[in-house]
Amino acid sequence: MRPFFAAFAAIAIAFAPARAAEPGKFTRTTIDIGTVVTDLEASVRFYTEGVGFREERGFDVPATIASDAGLTDGKPLSVRVLVLGDGETATKLKLMQVRNTSPRTGDSEFIHSHTGFRYLTIFVADTDAALARLAKLGVQPLGKGPVDLPTSLAPAGVHLTCVRDPDGNIVELIGIRK
Repeated sequence: MRPFFAAFAAIAIAFAPARAAEPGKFTRTTIDIGTVVTDLEASVRFYTEGVGFREERGFDVPATIASDAGLTDGKPLSVRVLVLGDGETATKLKLMQVRNTSPRTGDSEFIHSHTGFRYLTIFVADTDAALARLAKLGVQPLGKGPVDLPTSLAPAGVHLTCVRDPDGNIVELIGIRK
């Protein structure tokens, strides 16, 4: 249930009135998230079939560019792109598995187990439908999820559920139950 408290800030922001970004500082105000995974196909299934992302055309980064940019030690990247939404403001999750590497995994038992980006928060239209899709992939909620959020944090009926992706990363699903 500890990830529950981490969601407070995200929920407050999600239901707060939108503010425009400072003009001239950014060409886009939506960020993309890139993550290295141990089993690319399992991760793509989790995020598409389970969570509901849509896969778009991916891209390759040649070894020289990846190395010159400081991304890899001379290894090329093949990136699978998953999206939520449409157009330039769609959230993009870029998954990659770098061939001939054995990336280290961190302690991800709880969000406070080590530093770094610790979880994704995804706002779903139907928590029960998302959990049914994930159950077909063998994914179960963590803790006592879904947890009903108090009305001081979100509108009545909004729930928080935490699950783990195939690499053990925590994914928060926030939405109503239908």
